[in-house]
Amino acid sequence: MNTNPKNRREEALDYHSEGRPGKIEVIPTKPYSSQHDLSLAYSPGVAEPCLEIEKNPEDAYKYTAKGNLVAVISNGTAVLGLGDIGAVAGKPVMEGKGLLFKTFADIDVFDIEVDTKNTDEFIETVKNISPTFGGINLEDIKAPECFVIEDRLKKELSIPVMHDDQHGTAIISAAALLNAMELTGRKPETTTVVVNGAGAAAVSCSRLYFGLGIRPENLIMCDSKGVITTSRTDLNPIKREFATSRDIHTLAEAIKGADVFLGLSVADVLSEEMVQSMAKDPIVFALANPNPEISYEAAMHSRPDIIFATGRSDYPNQVNNVLGFPYIFRGALDVRATAINEEMKIAAVRALAALAKEPVPDIVATAYNSTRISFGREYLIPKALDPRLIVCISIAVARAAIESGVARRKIEDWDAYAQELEGRMGRNDKLLRNVRSKVLNSPLKRIVFSDGDKPNTLKTAAHLVADHLARPIMMGDRKRIERVAAENNVDLTGMEILDFRSDEETPRRARYAAMLHQKFSRRGLSMNEAMKHMKERNWFTLMMVVAGDADTSILNYSRRYSKALEAVKALFTSSTNKTLASMVIVTTKKGPMFFSDMAVNTNPTSEELVDITRATAAAVKRFGIEPVIAMLSHSNFGTDNEYEATKVAKAVEVLHDRYPEIIVDGEMKADIALDKKTRNEFYPFNQIGDRDVNTFIFPNLSAANISYKLMGQLGDAEITGPILVGLPAGVYLIADTASVRSLINLATIAVANAEAGE
Repeated sequence: MNTNPKNRREEALDYHSEGRPGKIEVIPTKPYSSQHDLSLAYSPGVAEPCLEIEKNPEDAYKYTAKGNLVAVISNGTAVLGLGDIGAVAGKPVMEGKGLLFKTFADIDVFDIEVDTKNTDEFIETVKNISPTFGGINLEDIKAPECFVIEDRLKKELSIPVMHDDQHGTAIISAAALLNAMELTGRKPETTTVVVNGAGAAAVSCSRLYFGLGIRPENLIMCDSKGVITTSRTDLNPIKREFATSRDIHTLAEAIKGADVFLGLSVADVLSEEMVQSMAKDPIVFALANPNPEISYEAAMHSRPDIIFATGRSDYPNQVNNVLGFPYIFRGALDVRATAINEEMKIAAVRALAALAKEPVPDIVATAYNSTRISFGREYLIPKALDPRLIVCISIAVARAAIESGVARRKIEDWDAYAQELEGRMGRNDKLLRNVRSKVLNSPLKRIVFSDGDKPNTLKTAAHLVADHLARPIMMGDRKRIERVAAENNVDLTGMEILDFRSDEETPRRARYAAMLHQKFSRRGLSMNEAMKHMKERNWFTLMMVVAGDADTSILNYSRRYSKALEAVKALFTSSTNKTLASMVIVTTKKGPMFFSDMAVNTNPTSEELVDITRATAAAVKRFGIEPVIAMLSHSNFGTDNEYEATKVAKAVEVLHDRYPEIIVDGEMKADIALDKKTRNEFYPFNQIGDRDVNTFIFPNLSAANISYKLMGQLGDAEITGPILVGLPAGVYLIADTASVRSLINLATIAVANAEAGE
């Protein structure tokens, strides 16, 4: 999807190097603020759990992090599409795998790069460090060594070991294959399969397909030299396992009349003519990344009855390993499995296939901007952002581990386990990933940046172009934009530069001024004043949205938010829509929290608090989240009669009376809002009940502004915004000191809301 390699390279290097280098860190999970804490954490208190583990090694799961710790181990001999780049060069990939484990399944990871190509040395290293871990994820090890390494470690270790390059793709593609066969009326025992590629993934896929009922004599495997046949003398033991005695030698010969094509090779090796030679309703999984064996467009053009899947997120039926490995290890760890066996892998396959047939929840449909996601030819397997995956797959794997006898811990209450799994998923930034996915599946929108000549703005625009998220319009002097872009190594391809003060834009300025004059002439605005406004960045930017020349906009402000807001209020508020507010998203370990009002209303009245709450609730719902709102104060439900508390109480009273559909209560202190047990014990009448509060309305601007900035600096939280709410237009304001990440997040939200017509 990357159209600007130069921009992508710079952005990727910045992402990995800025701030704390790398992508993962170790965080203490116990108190450590006092000498007493430290004496328990280390000497002398640490001796007690050591002695318990000495008596019973299984107690390591009770007293240490072993039970939630996976090693991602590689020697860097087969890294992504980079090949043998060495152990240390592969470290960024291993860290990335750790990030995915934590994000999708709340599993902690140490990445370990082993600097040896000697199979015995590698195995011995892993065995020697294995007591540290609850599981081993082997990664990016070349074939055929990867088969030997995994087989020996599985036999010699008593913890789960899985080489994800082999089994991840196998499990996900097998689930897709089961459903594709069902849709086309095929039976596994009569289905013919052609596999192009003979590496680790191809071998594992083929073996797993046999476990689903595909017959070995009905599977043909090809490598770079053609069909793997018994007549060839260049085969290693692994390839000989799949050799056919048929008199066929090329992919074109093998694929004639075949039911299924599985590509795990290189781009563009499968032609339209080859697809046309396949059986009725052909199943084509072209999984080479980033460019498949045949493009989606060519495959669809080749014949109308095709069922097609790739490894890419921009086409239907993405076969993505992240659908499997986090949840497979989650289930295995939770029952302290001694292995990940075939029964557990098959259970994961069938659970994935079954989940695709269930009704898709609204949050998934919203994330992918589609109300028509349902089981069929373009939806064979669940989407990567489906929140049900952790429960569905992990439970299936855990059950299979118990039933097959490799579990050392039984689960008695499966409903409680399901709730535990759901609770693990609150800590990541799923919300922004869902927004991004929605944008990726929508037509490109035009977003205008008022300060198009700022380095961070240009880097943001480059990201939007590279990832096909939007069509950026950069406001500013053309020569300056080109100079700043060159200085920051930003490719301007795909961006429109609009030099709004140039002679070239005189007609547009005149048109916008006329529109502005017509709107405000009865409020004393002369045509000359309107023309002057059109030489100001913010006014011109906003008029682009008003005139329909842009779908949404990002305005920078340098010092005072309220000053930048003046033009917005003038253009977009009315006698019936006066109350604006600004909301920020605070991404915490407990999930996304929404704070409002951060920057607009200094000391809102009760009625204004009602309007702010309604607008904020509507904004939160647009993210696919049901707002559960706490109206904050220094008082709890009437414990103080001071004005700041009573005005909040009055707003809650109005909300309950006029808008009972909104889940809201207060006035309450922040700790009571966050502690539902205490809230329900001392204030059982509250209307929030057992729900977790996710939205906070503050009594005044000072409280709100101080709170979210403290969260950003001290609370290990990421802040996104501010987002204007209560505004029927695509306008977003952000400080000109904002980071590229903040700008990208806000721009993505702006584009998503523009797509929704908001």
